[in-house]
Amino acid sequence: MTVYLPRTIAPGMTAVVVCPGGGYTHLAMNHEGRQVANYLNSLGMAAFVLKYRLGPRYNHPIEIGDAQRAIRTVRGKAAEWSIAPDRIGIMGFSAGGHLAATASTHFDAGKPGAADPLDRPSSRPDFAVLGYPVISLTAPWTHQGSRKNLLGDHPDPELAKSLSGENAVTAQTPPTFIFQTNADTTVPAENAIYYFLALRKAGVKAEMHIFENGPHGVGLAMNDAALSEWPRLLTNWLRVNGFLKE
Repeated sequence: MTVYLPRTIAPGMTAVVVCPGGGYTHLAMNHEGRQVANYLNSLGMAAFVLKYRLGPRYNHPIEIGDAQRAIRTVRGKAAEWSIAPDRIGIMGFSAGGHLAATASTHFDAGKPGAADPLDRPSSRPDFAVLGYPVISLTAPWTHQGSRKNLLGDHPDPELAKSLSGENAVTAQTPPTFIFQTNADTTVPAENAIYYFLALRKAGVKAEMHIFENGPHGVGLAMNDAALSEWPRLLTNWLRVNGFLKE
């Protein structure tokens, strides 16, 4: 992880583990990593950009293991970084959004007696932020490249089903903010929509914004008059839900 801390560090900061996208084969570390971390810093939040391992060399469960380890590390070292251990979120874009959704639906309470102190905290994020996420690994709108790089050429159908976020949401899934564009043809909006509906059915707090125009992979979209509103909408959501303190 690369650690990004705001200029003014206040006790009890909110923290976010950021998962850049790239189809599980590369990482968009600039516009879905560093730039996002800088924006979060401007809100007084700590950011941790995760360089998770990738396919085709590494397949599941390596990627989710990296994300879970990142969350445990931030929580386990929360005092060191002046972070509130109960306000640690995960944020991901595209395939990184799939990883963030997987971390939101596949987690454990940790092992209090583990020899490694970083295995003791829970791996459950307290909130999630998904930007144009890959969600389903079984539906007609599945992003086939992400599926292949994560699971290999001949994945177990049951594993693909369990790693499809729309099937994995429970009442324990953390509150989630989703941003998507209707014009995205790389990862169609059905991914975000079906995940939102699963959250709604489970009674999980969720907010989704689908913008009419805009391609896949826009990041913060600060050069687009319409799409550049989504970071501000996220900021409002974080405040309303108590994840961002004044």
